[in-house]
Amino acid sequence: MSSFKRLFETDVCLRTRRPVETDTRTRILDAAEQLFVRHGLDATTLRMITAEAQANLAAVNYHFGSKEALIEAVFRRRLTWLNEQRIAALSAFEAEAQGAPLKPRQIVEAFFGVAIRMAADHNGGQTFMRLLGRSYTEPTEFVRKFLAEEYAEVIERFKSAFFKALPDVPQEEFLWRFHFMMGSLSYAISGTEALRMLGPIDDSDPEALYARLMSFLIGGLRAPLPEVRTQLVKKSRAKRAA
Repeated sequence: MSSFKRLFETDVCLRTRRPVETDTRTRILDAAEQLFVRHGLDATTLRMITAEAQANLAAVNYHFGSKEALIEAVFRRRLTWLNEQRIAALSAFEAEAQGAPLKPRQIVEAFFGVAIRMAADHNGGQTFMRLLGRSYTEPTEFVRKFLAEEYAEVIERFKSAFFKALPDVPQEEFLWRFHFMMGSLSYAISGTEALRMLGPIDDSDPEALYARLMSFLIGGLRAPLPEVRTQLVKKSRAKRAA
């Protein structure tokens, strides 16, 4: 069984389905999620959301209190599960390793593979991952702070695992690489509309997307250190020796 199938054939199709909530609250969350993807957080108004959800403004105020609280609720109902699954996947690999450093591919699978399988789920996961990708590239100060808090625990766990697995990669250089990897994920799950200028690209097979993205991410993670970084390391070592 491929890594993608092993990751995908868990409870993702159950856990990413719409939660059991009051019908009006669910409609508001679903409408907001879809409109945020289409128009962005700032451009989407509460009136647009209530019209899409066939609800009234009083219902938004009753269930959420404000637009910012609604945005938080939209993110939390799926992001909490996503990060829980990432930690669970990493913990499973660490248990198998029994204290030894993990293989970089395992860490990449735990963090990015879970996100890709969520993006392949058509019961809300795909829409949410596109929203998350858009939020990475167009963050407001409010969303940036909110996501930093939501990601704090999972990022620390994965950074520690990566630092242990890649002791020869300077931590600053790794942070740049992780930044580029996050960007690649965001672009991959946002759809191929921006790539039409290159010719027809079929993104309908999530397993093929998983294989291509994993190969790209691992290649970037293992790439030789850039010359500018090598020069900085040499200067630092020379300074310490002097």
